[in-house]
Amino acid sequence: MISSVIFTVLLFVSVIPASLGVVLMRIFGYGPAYRVAVAWAGFVDWMCRKLCGLSFAVEGRENLPRESAIVMMKHSSSYETIMQMLLFPPQCWVLKRELIWSPFLGWGLASLQPIAINRSAGRSAVSQVVQQGKERLARGCWVIIFPEGTRMPPGETRRYGVSGTLLAQESGRLLVPVAHNAGDLWPKRGWRKRRGTVRFCIGTPVDPRGRDVREVNEEIQAWIEARVAELRHTG
Repeated sequence: MISSVIFTVLLFVSVIPASLGVVLMRIFGYGPAYRVAVAWAGFVDWMCRKLCGLSFAVEGRENLPRESAIVMMKHSSSYETIMQMLLFPPQCWVLKRELIWSPFLGWGLASLQPIAINRSAGRSAVSQVVQQGKERLARGCWVIIFPEGTRMPPGETRRYGVSGTLLAQESGRLLVPVAHNAGDLWPKRGWRKRRGTVRFCIGTPVDPRGRDVREVNEEIQAWIEARVAELRHTG
């Protein structure tokens, strides 16, 4: 428990210099700023392993498309929001706009050009994801989406949002489903991180072109939730 507390304190403290570094390097372009963010994610991963005995393993890297794509990933922890920078090529994130209003962290996020949406805006938010997402994909940036819209406790889910599938249809890009068990080892509540290995499973890309949006979403949700349940059962 003590090591988890130390880790959490160091994590929050590290956000300050990392965010300032991102803002400073943005002067020299997106690439240098993004590399600072990736380096910070690597540092957090190192702290996780050393202080908490928490690491990750990846299955299905061979499923990643060669061109930029849309990742639809389960959201059950803060862990995947950090480690995603080590899992996928240069990327942007669909996130709630309130995050970029926070000091330090928000400044760093804003410098990396996320798609910051008002979650209560309904169709307007979906249109924002589609329009800005197409621009990001066109310049080679992957788009990471948590389709449930918020962190879900382990074993729970809600209907997946359609913005990722609509973006894939309009951009002609693939959807990459990702399941993991991070919520069991790094829970939403509390300071304690459990020792173990978070398993990220990258599924076969889905081409949604010419298909019903809801049908595609249901297929992706069924795969992710079934894989998460399997990971939770097998450890």
